[in-house]
Amino acid sequence: MAKIIGIIVVIACVLGGYVLSHGKIGALIQPFEVMIIGGAALGAFLQSNPGYMTMLVLKKSLKMFSSRFTHAFYIDVLSLVYEILNKSRREGMMAIESDIEDAAASPIFAKYPALLKDEKMIAFICDYLRIMSSGNMAPHELEGLFDMELLSMKEELEHPSHAVTGVSDGLPGFGIVAAVLGIVVTMASLGDGDKAAIGGHVGAALVGTFLGILAAYGFFGPLAQCLAHDAKEEMNVYEAIKASLVASASGMPPSLAVEFGRKVLYPAHRPSFAELEQAVRGR
Repeated sequence: MAKIIGIIVVIACVLGGYVLSHGKIGALIQPFEVMIIGGAALGAFLQSNPGYMTMLVLKKSLKMFSSRFTHAFYIDVLSLVYEILNKSRREGMMAIESDIEDAAASPIFAKYPALLKDEKMIAFICDYLRIMSSGNMAPHELEGLFDMELLSMKEELEHPSHAVTGVSDGLPGFGIVAAVLGIVVTMASLGDGDKAAIGGHVGAALVGTFLGILAAYGFFGPLAQCLAHDAKEEMNVYEAIKASLVASASGMPPSLAVEFGRKVLYPAHRPSFAELEQAVRGR
């Protein structure tokens, strides 16, 4: 909701101030300027990013209005880790083999349908449980493996933000390109001596600069920051999982292992000790 309000505030304040200053909205409607700026920005984006990035950025951008990283989500993640670790401690690591080999059919994972939709995270948990079940890796070696994977994962998660940042940085420049082309058109029409037409061409050129700057700082810049924040939130979840599993591999009981993971979470959505304990007992 806050993001929608932010977009409305940007549009309302910019256009509202313009209209109150006796500006005419019709003068801002310049489809060819939009085509120059938007087309150049899209072309630059396609040149500078791998093919899959277009759909990935679009998919993540559509999700910016609602975040899955809520208080309940973090409780579910830690509860899932607790349950699987608790079963392995009571019945042995071999007892969870069927759970981690086919998470969708596992009674434990089935309690968390929202988490099962995140195939990447479920695969992450199951892969490290398989490694732990082998019993041949020391806790510090396991932590080192976690760190290497999380480093590459961090780079991957930050790609959409970097891609949109590149577009945001380029939009003012493309606005100037549109303005320069508008001035070229204006110069070409000077011979006609039509003052109204010349004024319209100059106005269109200035609108190009306006649109480029507004799009950069009012929309694409904030979108890039939103995608960066989303990447940090997702990384924080994986770091909490890592902390819990490494603590368990070090000999900590499940209730204490998930406490390690809870402490890693950002304070804004971190469940309290009592909330997590009540949740795992309720499961």
